[in-house]
Amino acid sequence: MRTEPSPGTLPAREHLPAGWAGTPVLDVVVPVYNEEKDLQRCVRRLHEHLTRTFPYAFRITVADNASTDGTPHLAGELARRIPEVRSVRLEQKGRGRALRTVWSASDAPVLAYMDVDLSTDLNALLPLVAPLISGHSDLAIGSRLSRSARVVRGPKREFVSRAYNLILRGSLQTRFSDAQCGFKAVRRDVARALLPLVEDGGWFFDTELLVLAERAGLRIHEVPVDWVDDPDSTVRIVRTATEDLKGVWRVGRALATGALPLDRLARPFGDDPRDRDIEDVPRGLARQLVGFCAVGALSTLFYLLLYSGFRAFAGSQAANGLALLVSAVANTAANRRLTFGVRGRGGLVRHQAQGLVVLAIGLALTSGSLAALNTASGDPGHSTELAVLVAANLAATVLRFLLLRAWVFPDRPAHRAADRPAHRAADRPGDRTSAPDPRTAR
Repeated sequence: MRTEPSPGTLPAREHLPAGWAGTPVLDVVVPVYNEEKDLQRCVRRLHEHLTRTFPYAFRITVADNASTDGTPHLAGELARRIPEVRSVRLEQKGRGRALRTVWSASDAPVLAYMDVDLSTDLNALLPLVAPLISGHSDLAIGSRLSRSARVVRGPKREFVSRAYNLILRGSLQTRFSDAQCGFKAVRRDVARALLPLVEDGGWFFDTELLVLAERAGLRIHEVPVDWVDDPDSTVRIVRTATEDLKGVWRVGRALATGALPLDRLARPFGDDPRDRDIEDVPRGLARQLVGFCAVGALSTLFYLLLYSGFRAFAGSQAANGLALLVSAVANTAANRRLTFGVRGRGGLVRHQAQGLVVLAIGLALTSGSLAALNTASGDPGHSTELAVLVAANLAATVLRFLLLRAWVFPDRPAHRAADRPAHRAADRPGDRTSAPDPRTAR
């Protein structure tokens, strides 16, 4: 998994100026491998559609993946005859490799790609890229699994597609509906931040890019598409599925171990309302409370089970201490990741040490409650002990949340401001720098 540092904080999303008539606003990449049969027909059809319907300047880039037939010659002919078409030759196969190469070098602010068979209805192209042009979204994908999508394909491909996306949802907790549809777009600034982190150069490239974007907090727009399966497709389903599953395992392991530096990209644009400092509204308090309550409920159950187990061979005080120690380590780890959104291993030891201090306070409350119970009743029943411990833990839980929020995982405004310079600059009237208009720059 690539762990190269990202280029830093990304600029705020803004609507692309309508006056951009020089540099193409959209660069549509068509990856091809031995497609001499369909290349000319598909490129001309795409060019005609964009000329007729797309209101901005555009470019079509044919990315040849080491074809061995007449595809390179045909791509060159198209580039010579149609001004908006260009051809790029790669000496290695791989759709992801082709997209990485072209997208990294493109000067267009919106980058897209589609399969050469044009299985997706081209009427979805403008809805796909419009949210990126307007600044509403960071990436956009066509979805064949949306309820309003209209899809014609065989049961085998339907089963494989749905099974793959269920695997993604179950293993990587993805929320987008269709990772494999060959119809996607991304803003150039987002692509340049994510591409150094994407390792795959084949068919898993799309999935990896989407997973990283979602984990980084970027907005993914989905467009229901009309899609007709290409019976002559050269995609090897079994081989592709195997490689995809290997990619799922690799990315899942990297996310679980904190090997990916996604904290550099989390909420990168600074234009999310949840990033704003609003007076008398604690930042993220509602979400943190929900996460803390969920973790706390599971931790309490875990603690009670541990206490009951330890109580079978130890005294009440020893069982309470051991149960608190084990459950507190698990609780701190869960709250660190799920409640307060801390990723990676930085500060892990310090956070656990501070969590143990909070544990000591909880231990004092629960132990004191048990001592008071034993004083009041010489030999209390097990159910009475549990009832007293539940009440004491409720009090300790409230104090624990306050200490975790204010001391262990504090939300420091100075750090947030340092992480979002573009946002702070954009908030000051007169400081925003608009993109140059090519008509006046000539």
